[in-house]
Amino acid sequence: MTLNQDSANRQIARSAGKVMIALLLSNLTNLASLVINATTFGTSPEMDAFLAANRVSETLFNLMAGGALGSAFIPTFTGLLTKGQRSPAWKLASAIANLLLIILIAAAVLAAIFAQPLVHYLLAPGFATDPAQEALTVNLMRIMLPSAVIFGVSGLVMGILNSHQKFFIPALTPAMYRLGMIFGVLFLTPRMGIYGLAWGVMIGACLHLLLQVPSLVGLKGSYIPTLGLKMADVRLVGLLMAPRVFGAAVVQLNFWVNTNLASRMAEGSVTAITWAFTLMLLPQAIIAQSVATAALPTLSGQYALGKLGELRASLAASLRGILLLAIPASLGLVLLRQPITALLLQYGRFTAASTRLISWALLWYAAGLVGHCVVEILARAFYSMQDTKTPVLVGAAAMGLNVALSLLLSSWFARIGWMPHGGLALANSIATGLEAAGLWVLMRRRLGGLEGGRVLRGTVQAVLATVAMVLAVLGWLGLMGQRQAWLVGGGGVLVGGAVYGLVVLGLKVPEVQSLVSMIRRRLRPAYK
Repeated sequence: MTLNQDSANRQIARSAGKVMIALLLSNLTNLASLVINATTFGTSPEMDAFLAANRVSETLFNLMAGGALGSAFIPTFTGLLTKGQRSPAWKLASAIANLLLIILIAAAVLAAIFAQPLVHYLLAPGFATDPAQEALTVNLMRIMLPSAVIFGVSGLVMGILNSHQKFFIPALTPAMYRLGMIFGVLFLTPRMGIYGLAWGVMIGACLHLLLQVPSLVGLKGSYIPTLGLKMADVRLVGLLMAPRVFGAAVVQLNFWVNTNLASRMAEGSVTAITWAFTLMLLPQAIIAQSVATAALPTLSGQYALGKLGELRASLAASLRGILLLAIPASLGLVLLRQPITALLLQYGRFTAASTRLISWALLWYAAGLVGHCVVEILARAFYSMQDTKTPVLVGAAAMGLNVALSLLLSSWFARIGWMPHGGLALANSIATGLEAAGLWVLMRRRLGGLEGGRVLRGTVQAVLATVAMVLAVLGWLGLMGQRQAWLVGGGGVLVGGAVYGLVVLGLKVPEVQSLVSMIRRRLRPAYK
């Protein structure tokens, strides 16, 4: 490994560490918001309506901005900055911002006008049996639609900051969004009911953007009032973004299908699949999003300079680190799903029945955690190479399979007497696992290998340590029986984590040894 490569890996690791800390804080805020929402509303028809209504705003954001924009904008913007073309880079950012505003405002207005038929025929036809719930969903949707516009602008600002190797503040923005929601529940809901939470979404969206403004101003870039339709770089972003938008549309179609199907199931099913997916994403964000967010600018710079060997080594190192954390997290979440759900959420209006609904979906979502983590980093690697088509085509095929499996598995679960919303979660895990495998094979061909020997050794070490962890957690569960959730769940996490940590130390996993050495270096001056 060259000195430059070692430096690049350290840069990704340092940036990933900062992002991981920020994401940890954001996830704690997300968890606090989830607990407060669960305590206040439980798995009620009102919460089903809110989550269904918010799906429209999330769809608009993900189609027009979000990952679709970032995967196309960051590599192009970073490439210009890497080559010293600062003025064209900021002209590109200005043009994309202006186009984004026009498109999102138009889309939000149209969605508001056609909100009722959207809910009745596409999003949640099961709510039609309760006209009050359907009307509530429509009203909540219209309140929250402007948040898509705000998030779109904020997402672009995030891409600009990431391209300048600024990760910590952007990674904190989800925490600001959740703080807005918490404010809505605590201070607005007592007078406004579920509408207070909807207005909390709007407050959170504004905080999401405002947190990043000082950092953006500090870059001293220039805003230009142009649409840039004749700019080659704008057209390049559009070309790169087009397949990603298609892929995002397929993913959102799957979410809509799941909401559609869950609205026809038992009360609380929409909430169950949404919150279980959120719980699965908590470790996924810390494990994979931190590494992928930090790696994208570095990988983009390596590709722009033609250093494919360094890109391959950086990607392999990132994959090893992700697998080392994702494998035990997946099995741990499967084993401890019930006590963890009860420990985190079972208060107020969130009952034992609600815990059963959520933990059942979490069982099947947790099985796909490794796939979600691998997809996150491999997709970003393709984007860094200015290839949005490949991951989109693979993702579209996987999500198409997801839709088919959702129909089949939910029906099969119902026939054998299982709660059918679990089939929706299992469909997602199977499809995501196949997507990860497809991206792995294609990236391996693209780069002429992925240092498979090193990745395999790391995976084997992670699996061996996870086996020891599983045995320890099973023993703990057998010992604890039906004791309090805080003891069973919290103790299980501590026991499993301790056993896994000791085994990977004993196996002398390089990443763990490097972490231990870094901690010793940091602590050494304190003892001199």
